[in-house]
Parts: sequence; structure tokens; C-alpha cells
Amino acid sequence: MKILLVNKFLYPRGGDCIHTLNLGQMLREAGHTVRFYAMDYPENIQDKDKPFFAKEINFSSASLSGKIKAAKRILWGTGVKEGFKELLKDFQPDIVHLNNIHSYLSPLVARLAHEQGIKVIWTLHDYKLLCPAYNCLCKGEVCEACFFNKKNAILRKCMKDNLPASILAWAEAKNWNKKKLMEWTDTFICPSRFMAEKMQQGGYSAEKLQIIHNFISEKQIKSDVNPSGYERENSYAYIGRLSEEKGVEPLLKAATQLPYTLYIAGTGPLKNDLVRKYTADNIVFLGHLASKDIAELLKKVSFTVIPSIWYENNPLSVIESLCYGTPVLGRNIGGIPELLETDKCNCLFERDNELPALITEMFASATSIHRGSLAATSLRRFSDKRYYQKWLQIAGRE
Repeated sequence: MKILLVNKFLYPRGGDCIHTLNLGQMLREAGHTVRFYAMDYPENIQDKDKPFFAKEINFSSASLSGKIKAAKRILWGTGVKEGFKELLKDFQPDIVHLNNIHSYLSPLVARLAHEQGIKVIWTLHDYKLLCPAYNCLCKGEVCEACFFNKKNAILRKCMKDNLPASILAWAEAKNWNKKKLMEWTDTFICPSRFMAEKMQQGGYSAEKLQIIHNFISEKQIKSDVNPSGYERENSYAYIGRLSEEKGVEPLLKAATQLPYTLYIAGTGPLKNDLVRKYTADNIVFLGHLASKDIAELLKKVSFTVIPSIWYENNPLSVIESLCYGTPVLGRNIGGIPELLETDKCNCLFERDNELPALITEMFASATSIHRGSLAATSLRRFSDKRYYQKWLQIAGRE
């Protein structure tokens, strides 16, 4: 088959980008022809289809003209249509597989592919189709008000607690609405049962939804994994974005009360404040790590922590940790519980004040963990082979 993968960025920027790139590699290895469509951006990987890409939009632009360009892209997909149509004509794909496309690209691409009779599959990486602010958070609290009335985005100033930004997000949701998106999309892939349930709660047809957990390259992990042979430190790690929805600060507060080393891998808008505020000797900020360095970190820590306060969907950091035989202490929210439910060495928590005691318990039980068994079980659950077989069924080729 010929498959066109679409994502707003095309470099290892976040979970959606990594998934898109890994999906492309997996499909090529299976014998399919794969091409990409993205926004033209300096850090994108080199790709022969760059001439078709949408021009870069700067959402931080201070100029009026820059803000207008950004608003036009968000509301109408301005700057997307011609290049995407040319790419469809040149490639003539059997399937257009969308990933994270709002704002920097546009749901317009779903309409253009649908109009040409091309099958459209859309993997959902966040809750943008239900929540104009994408993360189901309002002022630090879980919020589902916009599932049923998008005007709540304005009334609550959900987008960055900013009225103009919230009005724009509301207008975007109204234009690219549920009726249109269901008409243009053959199948929405939900990487968690939780996501599928929320999509149905928000009015999306169950017949349009399929659940497939995200995957990891089995070949890459197997060549690198001997969990029982790693010498584990008396340390633990957080790997992810340093932003409000990730709930990192309660973890840091807990770390200051404990003797164990906490590694913080990642960057984001809170980084400078957190580095300045938490200067304890047992807290180590590593900044952004490449995939190889993340693997090395996962081999040496006793476990990882996922303290997110938003509805995490299917975090790659959890899957990577488990596949390296490294247990996870995760908040009981979103799609996290279904990733951790099959092994007793993992643990869930509800409240921030539980963290110090549970972290101590995780260290106490670390020596009794059969890490090889955890890695093997996880590799089977999240293998690229298993994902591919389910993907083929959705594509209608099996």
C-alpha cells in the first residue's frame, strides 16, 4: 500500500512526533511505500516532500500580521490546501494516516483526502476533538465542560487563562466540528480504552473508534535488553515535559523529603523555575535526552514516576520504562492505569501526599522484582508486530 503520514512536526519533539516517525519506519519495513506531510520547520528530518509542506507559522509572533496568519491557519487551514492537494496528486496514496494536525496544520487535510475517496485514519494523541484546550484541564483542575458545550472554553478562559486565545480555540472547535470530522474520517485510533470512552462520551460514534495501544520497536529493545544484568542505582526518574499538566512539582516536593536520587529528564516552560526552586543534592535535572540516553537512564534507575494531573492518553514513557524492565509509579488517571494493571510490581497513586510513602515502598520492593519477566511481558503487549496486525485490520487489508 501507499500510505501518507501526516503530523504537524517531523522530528523527535514529543510523543506524537516519535510515534509518527516510528510508524513510518515500521510500515516501510513491512513493505509499504510511505511519505510524509508536515509543516515546514527547520528541525524536521530531511524529507523529499518538503516542497509540498505547509509554510511555517509562528504562534509566538509579536507582529499583527503574524498573529493574523496564525489565526487563519487555525480557523481555515490557510496555507495548507494547495501543497497537500499537489502531494495527493503526486503520490496517490491508498491511506492518509493523520496524527497531531491541529493549529500548525489543519483538519482540512482530512476533508481533502476524503473528497478524493482516500481512506482516512486518525490516531488521537490528545483530547483536542473534545476539548478546545486539548488537555481537559481548566486552571489546574480536570474539566469536561466543553464535551457538551464548546462555549465553556470562552466562559472559563480555558486556553492559557487568556480570553482572546480561548475565543480562537472556541472558533476553531466550531469550524472543525464533530459532524465534519466524523464524516471525513473512516477510523479514529484511540491509544487507550479511556480515550475511546471519552470520545463516545463526547458524542463520537463507537463504530468509528478502534483501540490500539502505542508501540515500541521490538527489534531495538531486544538488541539492548538484559534487565537482570543491569546494575540498578538507588534512584528513580521522571521522563517527560516540564509543564503544569505533567504534575512534576509535587514529585519534586516529595523528593526533597527522601534520601533517594531523582533524575528529571526533559524540558518545558517550567524548567527554569523548577531548577531554581529545587536545588537539593538528590535532585538531578538532565534536560532533554536523546532516545539512546533515555534508554541508558531506564537501565539504571529502580523505577520511574508518572505524576500527571491531566488525562494522559498512552504515554510512551510508561511503555519504554516497562519494556526495559523498569516498573512505574503512576497517578491513577486517564490511560495510565490500563498500562500498569497487568503487573504487581507497578503501583498507582491518587493524591500527592501519598508520594513519599509509595516511593519508599517502591524502593523496598525493588530487589524482589523479576525485571526480565516484566520486560518480556511488556514487549509482547506493546510490540510493533502486534500493532501492525491491528493496523492492517483497520486499513482493511486483513
